[in-house]
Amino acid sequence: MTITQLTYVLAVAEHQNFTKAAEKCFVTQPTLSMQIQKLEDQLDILIFDRSKKPIELTDVGSKIVSQAKNIVNESYRIQDIVDQQKGFIGGEFRLGIIPTVMPTLLPMFLKNFIKKYPKVKLKIEELTTEEIITRINDGHLDAAIAATPLENENIKERVLYFEPFVAYIPASHRLNDKKIIEISDLDIDDMLLLEDGHCFRDGVINLCKVFKDQNDEHFQLESGSIETLIKLSNEGLGMTLLPYLHTMDMNKDAKENLHHFKEPSPAREVSIIYHKSELKMQIIEAMQDVISGIIRGAIAFQNVEIISPISK
Repeated sequence: MTITQLTYVLAVAEHQNFTKAAEKCFVTQPTLSMQIQKLEDQLDILIFDRSKKPIELTDVGSKIVSQAKNIVNESYRIQDIVDQQKGFIGGEFRLGIIPTVMPTLLPMFLKNFIKKYPKVKLKIEELTTEEIITRINDGHLDAAIAATPLENENIKERVLYFEPFVAYIPASHRLNDKKIIEISDLDIDDMLLLEDGHCFRDGVINLCKVFKDQNDEHFQLESGSIETLIKLSNEGLGMTLLPYLHTMDMNKDAKENLHHFKEPSPAREVSIIYHKSELKMQIIEAMQDVISGIIRGAIAFQNVEIISPISK
């Protein structure tokens, strides 16, 4: 039994297809199939039920895959230990970022990070918080940037910054004349929200629930993007709340519709998160330093009140 054979097994289990698994592992399909067959012969069991389409794991195969994940991940960590000892900051680093952070934060730090740490090969994906947690636990991500706290015992969090909420209120809205608004001014019935699955949506709901006992049945107009929420708001369909960094590049006309909260301003906590057994700490710390240094100057608000983005 070899690490290579276990890696091939994990690839087939993930893709449920020998050809796709071989492409991922950069080997020919016959080579991959032969190595898995050798492992099955050695163990005298079948890992995959090849009669099913797509291919399925047998009962014992599922147990083997679960253990193989641990073995393969730990084998990768040997190189991580060596890199840490040498102070080397490089190699592949798989990073997930939630959709309401990706378009604003990534352009701010990516160029600086690549320039400072050219030996790090970043692989970045835009994922929901739920997808991020699953991939971190499965070993498919080294770290992620998400709204916290998550309260997940397997995941550690390092706070990067606190991002205030800013209200986007069109001229026709009842709150437009108030330059400074309060949480108690918010009414969930005229609030435009991101569609279900976005943690920022949950943060807005929690914020409104501070003063109003409402439920999801009131939400009839939702969107998949913050940009669409702004356009809908401009059409007089309601107000919306935005993360502060999304307001920085707005044009002058749009900025006239921005209303800040009375201090302490409600805000969300944004952190870099990773599995408790993660060993690529030198890269995580480097990323934390770069992002924190950039954001420190970008967010002028200091007096904020953290509103948890995750519904309890």
